[in-house]
Amino acid sequence: MAIQLPPAIAAYFAADKKGDAQALSQCFASGAIVIDEGNTHEGREAIRDWIAHASSEYSYTVEPFALTEEAGRIVVTSHLVGNFPGSPVNLRYRFVIEGDQIAQLEIVP
Repeated sequence: MAIQLPPAIAAYFAADKKGDAQALSQCFASGAIVIDEGNTHEGREAIRDWIAHASSEYSYTVEPFALTEEAGRIVVTSHLVGNFPGSPVNLRYRFVIEGDQIAQLEIVP
């Protein structure tokens, strides 16, 4: 049974699946923050560059399989498989949504 993701999060994963860095960056508020692998990316341009780099460096698929809420964040656990060190891995995507956009995303093991 597929999980029902909030619209902004569903759009994020759809853009990531297509490798569309521009569309993915538009899921975020203009001053949004992404924290991934110990690095912080702030603003749509930095977020677009972050995902473009990840998409060019690695080939991967991501499949969200669990949805919870913790301390005001929507947490989506996803299974990633690809040509990156440690593959396959389950990661937790901690989203903060404001209005209809992502204000913050932290990706952790």
